[in-house]
Parts: sequence; C-alpha cells; structure tokens
Amino acid sequence: MRQKLPKIKRLYTFMLQSFLPLFMMTFFICLFIVLMQFLWRYIDDLVGKGLTVDVIAELFFYAALTMVPMALPLAILLASLMTFGNLGERFELTAMKASGVSLFKTMRPLIVLMTFVAIGAFFFQNNVLPIAQTKMWTLLYSMRQKSPEVEIPEGTFYDQIPGVNLYVEHKDPDTGMLYDVMIYEVSKGFDNARIILADSGKLSFTENKTHLFLQLYKGEQFEQLQSQSAISSSGKNKTVPYRRESFSEKEIRVAFDANFSRMDESTMQKQYVGKNISQLLETIDTINQKVDSMGGVYAKDIKEAPYFGIPYYKKKYVNHKLTDVPQEQVILKDTLNLDTLMMAKGNSYARTYITQALNKAKRHKQDYEFKSLSMKDQRKSIRRHDIEMQKKFTLSFACIIFFFIGAPLGAIIKKGGIGTPLVISVILFIIYYIIDNTGYKMARDGRLEVWMGMWISSAVLLPLGIFFTYKAMHDSALFNMDAYRNFFRKVFNIKDSRHYELKEVVMEDIDVVKSIEKTDLLQYKCDQLLKHLIQMSYQRFWNNGVNIGLINEVVDELEALIATLANSREILMINKISQYPIISSSRLFEITKNKHIAKWMMIIFPIGALAYWLTKQNIDDLIVKVKMAMKVNQDVIELLNKHKDNLDDRKNVNLLEDDEN
Repeated sequence: MRQKLPKIKRLYTFMLQSFLPLFMMTFFICLFIVLMQFLWRYIDDLVGKGLTVDVIAELFFYAALTMVPMALPLAILLASLMTFGNLGERFELTAMKASGVSLFKTMRPLIVLMTFVAIGAFFFQNNVLPIAQTKMWTLLYSMRQKSPEVEIPEGTFYDQIPGVNLYVEHKDPDTGMLYDVMIYEVSKGFDNARIILADSGKLSFTENKTHLFLQLYKGEQFEQLQSQSAISSSGKNKTVPYRRESFSEKEIRVAFDANFSRMDESTMQKQYVGKNISQLLETIDTINQKVDSMGGVYAKDIKEAPYFGIPYYKKKYVNHKLTDVPQEQVILKDTLNLDTLMMAKGNSYARTYITQALNKAKRHKQDYEFKSLSMKDQRKSIRRHDIEMQKKFTLSFACIIFFFIGAPLGAIIKKGGIGTPLVISVILFIIYYIIDNTGYKMARDGRLEVWMGMWISSAVLLPLGIFFTYKAMHDSALFNMDAYRNFFRKVFNIKDSRHYELKEVVMEDIDVVKSIEKTDLLQYKCDQLLKHLIQMSYQRFWNNGVNIGLINEVVDELEALIATLANSREILMINKISQYPIISSSRLFEITKNKHIAKWMMIIFPIGALAYWLTKQNIDDLIVKVKMAMKVNQDVIELLNKHKDNLDDRKNVNLLEDDEN
C-alpha cells in the first residue's frame, strides 16, 4: 500500500495563519517608520537638487533594504505580542491549556518559523545587505555632490552659482523673466570683481546642462582692472582704472554642471559596508599582518636608533666576512657630571645644546605620534570590519530573542489589538536600541572588545526572554496589578476599611454568652500585644523581635468574633463591628528571624537604625490599631451586655406569664 504523508496538525496551521498576516503587516509598518527616519536625516541632501523620481525611488529601495535589520526584530516582537495577546484575550489560550496543549507546544510552529527567519536574516546580512549598502551610499554621496537646482529667490542674493552672486528684485513665474537684476561676478577674486546691472533678464541652461545662460537687457557693466602692476615699486598703490559699459542686450555664460553623475561603486565596495563574511575575514587578516609588520619595523627602529652619536651596529669580521654586529654595552668608568659638561664652553653653547636637544626631542615626538596615529587608524579599521562581521550574526539571534520575549509576554498580559502591544514593543525596542548602540560605540572606540560590545544587547535581553517564557509556562500573574497591590499593602501594613450590612436572612442567631467570652479574650490578647509593642526598644527589637505569633492570635480572635457578630439582627452592632480596624503583621517584622543577621544589624548602627526606624513606623501604626480595637471592643461588650439583659428580662416575663397561666 502507498504510504500517506503525515498531515500538518490543525493547531500548527491555525498558529501560522494567526501570526503571518500580523508579521507582514508589522514588518512593513516598522520598515516605513525607519525609512521615514532615514528621510528625515538626509532630507537636506535630497531637496533642491532637481533629482528625478527614478533616482529617488532607487535610493529609497536600497535604503529600505538597508533598514531591514532594524525593522525585522521590532516587527517580530510586535507581531508575537499581538498574536498571543489576541489568543489570550479571546480565551483561546485558556481553551488550549484546558485541552492539554501547553504553551510551548502552541509556540512550536512559530519557533520553527523563527528559526527559518533567523537563517534567512543571516544570508540576507551576508549576501544582500553589502550590495544594498554599497549602492545606497554611492547614490547618497553622488546626490551630495550634485549641484543644487537653480531657484532664484526675490529680494535676496543667491550664492549657489559658483563665483557669482545674483540679486533679483522681482520675477515673473509665467514667463521666467527676471526684473531689476544685479550680478556680482567674483570668479577672478574680489579685487577684479565685475558688477552688472540690468533692467531685466532671462535665465536658462545650455543643452548639455553644463553651463548657465543669462540673457540681459538694458543695463550697465562695471569692471575693475586692478592687476599686479597696479602696485608701484615703492610699495604705494597706483590709481586703479575701471571699465564701464552700457548695453541694450548682453549674453553671459557661467559654468554650472546641473547633471547628476554617479560615483564609481568600486570605492564603496572596498569599505566594510560592502563586504561579506569571507571578504571581511580576509581584510582583517591582511590588516593584522600589516599592523604586526609595522609594529616590528617601528620596534626595530627604536631599538637600533643611535644614542649619543654611537651607532647600534659596528663592522666586524665574522667567518672572514665583514658584517654588522651589535655594539657592546658601553660602561662609564667614572660618573659623568652633566652640568660640568654643559658649561664647559660657556652659557651660549649650553643654550645651543638645550635648543638642539629640544628640537630633536620634538622631532622624535612628532615621528612617534605619526606612527601611533597610523597604527591607531589600522586598528580602528580592524574594529570596524569586525563589527560589521558580528552584525551578521547578532540580527539572527535578536530575532529569536524578541520572539521569546513577545510571545510569552503576550500570553501573560492577554491584551490584543495594537495599543498595549505597541507601547510595550516600543519600550523594549528602545531599551534594546540604547544598549546595542552603546555597545557599538564602545566597541568602535576600542573601550570594549568587539564581540563583547556587539553581543551585550543580546546578553541583556536573553535572560529577559527566558524569564518571560518561564513565567508564561507556569501561568504566572506577572502583570496582575492586584497581586502587586496586595503585596505592597502587606509590606506597608495598608488595609482597606471594613464594611458590613445588616443581613436580610439570618440562619443562626448569635450566642451572646459565647460572644462576651470572645470579646473578653480579645480584650486580654490586645492588652498583651499593646504592652509588648510599647516596650519595643532598639535593643529589645534586635534581641527578641516582634512577637508575630501574638499578632496572629489577635488577628484570629478578632476575625472569629466579627464572623460571629456579623449575624446580629441589631443595626447598632453591625455599625460597631464595621469600626474594627484591620490588623495584620508586616513583612518588616520578619527581619529579626535570623538571630545572626539581627545581631550584626544591631552592631552596624547606621543600617540597623534605618531598619529599626522603618519597622518602628509599622509598630506605631499597629499600636494605634490595637488601641482602636480595644476601644471598639469595649463598646461591643456594652452592647452585648445590654442585649443579654434584654434577653434575661424577656425570659423573666415569659416565666411570669407561664406561672399565671
């Protein structure tokens, strides 16, 4: 029988159908946003150049390819957050878990997809991105070098034409005529400037767009004829002649290349942005060899440099051959007095010696600084190539990390749509971008190793992804505000007030006698706790601590009494038990559980005093609540005694009625 191919599970197709449309949408949105950032950054290089639409479209196409490494991780994070947030909001994740499908199994098809995306991102970085970056930067530099489009303003001087300042009072946009024209031609220098005034004129380009053609009507030309001969041999200025010319029509041609010419791409291909991994490795090895060779040459020059006029080598016959061998170490028999040597021929010679020594030291310093700068440039080039190589791996890893952050986070917060996921995605991506950019700059400047600077962002976010995945797998209420609110209320002993209402139906009446016994017991426990808390000094606190057991006993007695009295049929009793404060133990009381730590905290006074002060605030608050509980409890006792007396009176009345009957 023919073996059937295994069918893809319906869950997997459902997850892919849920994720892929969102991923494509968020990717193009993110790509558009970063492309607008690119446009905003380089808008000055594009505006006013008269560039054609096809050239600008080509630049944007290659810029979009260059921006893929920035848009892809953000798109994955946002899409995964939205996908799992939608599933959680519609309780589909809950249904899957109830059916025995774990979150990891739900994520499995998308994990496989992200693996393929990461592999594709690596090949894109290695094969496509160098070509796109080469073409983009070549186009951008070509646009920067293009002359701006001639757009003559009214009422101001226009200086974008080389060697010419042009002023126009008014222009007709329909005919292109310029009126009240003033031209300062300073191509031969300000001393030989030519000034032209005309009533009107018209500006146009030659056919090859390499020259500007000015047709002027009814005007005058003033030209200064100063030359080198205008200055006499005595150094005094002669009278400078000038020429004045009136014209009814005049033509002027000015060199101005308005064509767009592309740079050669070979220059950019030699840069680190235009190389793949194999080319980067080859360049790094070549520069390393060059640096090692230069270092060896510089070290040899320093080692073999002559000192005090004594050469490092001397001629000597070795095996009947005249060869250079190092000089033997020169040892002075007596101590040399430099002051005596300097002053041997007088002060003038001493100053000469010092001047020559300083000049020689400056020459050596400049030589070493130049060599140091050349070595620094080579090492910087190595770092830039190494950074570009590390980028080809970090993008793929970032895609996987952002998925393992976004998918569990979406399952935890259970918020779909684009609002909450967008805010969280932007915050996380900004954190990633700041860390990544900081690591990049530190690696570029040599403050960190290249691999450390380029992988620091991934190293920071990887534990975050593991943490979110772990929490999502165990159904943690990570973003449950009520849980955090209850935690801080317990730490700082903050509780809501009680509120009870008279029950419409009471199944069991209160036992007054037992209730009075409970109130007496509560009063006794509160009195014990109050004495214990009032006596809580600094030394007693660190030696004995707060009696948490006694606090819990008071809490238990109080809650049991309130549970009993809540069945009362009297509105006064219900209102009174609502006045009982909510008593609880603070987490700060537990810091004295470990006796060794408590002892050291008491000895280290600044830290111990601060901890005691924080705890004392909770103790004082607890004292106030215990006093209030005792006061309310006394009122409850009085109400219970009145209720008991009423019951006794009713019994006596009933007995008398029975006797009469």
